[in-house]
Amino acid sequence: MVKVAVVGAGVVGASVARVLTMYEGFEVLLVEREPDVGWGVSKANTSIIHPGHEEDPRQHPLRAKLCVEGNRLWRQWVKELDIPAVWPGELMVFASPEEEKEARKYVELAKLNGVPSVRLVYDKELLALEPGVNPQAIGAVYAPTAGTISPFEAVIAIVENAVENGAKLLAETEVSRVRVEGGVIKGLETTRGFVEADIVVNAAGLWADEISRSAGVEPEFRIKPRRGEYLLFDEDVSAKPARIMHTVPTPVTKGVYALTTVHGNLLIGPTAEDLPHEAKDETSTTREGLGKVLSEAAKLLREVPPASKVIRTFAGLRPEPPGGEWLVKAYDDPWGFVNVAGIRSPGLTAAPALAHYVAELISETYGIELKRRERWNPRRRGIERLAGRSLKEIDEMVRANSDFGEIICYCKMVSKGEVLRAIERIEAIGARPTIDGVKFRVQAGFGRCQGSFCRWKVALLIAQSTGQPLHAVLAGKGAYAVGDVKLLLRGEAA
Repeated sequence: MVKVAVVGAGVVGASVARVLTMYEGFEVLLVEREPDVGWGVSKANTSIIHPGHEEDPRQHPLRAKLCVEGNRLWRQWVKELDIPAVWPGELMVFASPEEEKEARKYVELAKLNGVPSVRLVYDKELLALEPGVNPQAIGAVYAPTAGTISPFEAVIAIVENAVENGAKLLAETEVSRVRVEGGVIKGLETTRGFVEADIVVNAAGLWADEISRSAGVEPEFRIKPRRGEYLLFDEDVSAKPARIMHTVPTPVTKGVYALTTVHGNLLIGPTAEDLPHEAKDETSTTREGLGKVLSEAAKLLREVPPASKVIRTFAGLRPEPPGGEWLVKAYDDPWGFVNVAGIRSPGLTAAPALAHYVAELISETYGIELKRRERWNPRRRGIERLAGRSLKEIDEMVRANSDFGEIICYCKMVSKGEVLRAIERIEAIGARPTIDGVKFRVQAGFGRCQGSFCRWKVALLIAQSTGQPLHAVLAGKGAYAVGDVKLLLRGEAA
């Protein structure tokens, strides 16, 4: 058995782990520093499965190739893994002759990359495709193969399937360095002890440059965090685009987007602000950034909802490598180290294709035959939900399990039964149940009140299910701090 440790349980690392479980002879470990999976770059992004017409194959051939392949593979993966996804297509909107000239380039890139049916649309056709477009728009590049998914649910689904197929998740395990002896990978030094491995796949997102340097590889490679700020609106706003809409890209960003998420919210953003190398945890939002998002959205939408309809602002960080070039390479010095680093956009789109590419790279570099397992299971089902079901269906669910009759989150119609199943699923993959972990699986706390009424109920169910005190339940990375506060006076906080 070849022991493979994949560092980072984001969408790229999770996908690599899943693909490796398809083959005989691999023992796969997925090492993640957070309590749960998908809490890094994969959690906060625009959620788009790009068509591939915005990648120039002459500048970034691997990005262009894997983006197009990833778009195709996601259609298979979302069905196999029961991941929420829609495929509305996208419109790159232009409002001036100068923008139109720039936008035409992407029609040509579509031809180079083999992206089907990309074309320019104007006037009545544009309005028919998107009734909510700004009247000042003169046209758009229409790419019908674009889609959007729930990125955090995607990571969860991929990891659940990987674990079902034999992978093991080591959560709350931070890598301090890669151990190399005699030019050969031996494993990982972590906060939970030494993890033995024959091959280390570095998919550590924003920290991939540091992991690489610890292995003595690519010492000049530096990742800078690029911050993108977003606004999320309530489900009841009237401005909910039928297509994914965005402004014409610049050298720094694919543009500001306006789209309807798979959960029915208007999402607009992001900005693109390069931060210092050391600011890899800087996810605060700014007045200037959110103001820019609103002004750019006004170029796309006929009507931008009022700020009173915003239910959440957030920022995500993207790992920006030097020159925008992904670093995907298997090394023979040290033997067994594989970089999958600097995976900036379209990393989410490319993840499934990138995972297959990495498996082939491991096979070719280290002489390991990829032989498909006969009993590999490609399927995983999501948690059964009340939301969207008929009263008859709900009645049947409640009769079968009374926990489905107790509503915990009224905004998103989430029952006690769903929360308990989410907790079970979290523990089953080897992660720690948290309020955010439940939220990402069943939507409790994603609604209008953002958990104001249901968070304590979710925390209580986690405490009861796991046996931990209520004040020790984590919201995200920190404690929720609900419980017997007098313990602080009694000196029991430790």
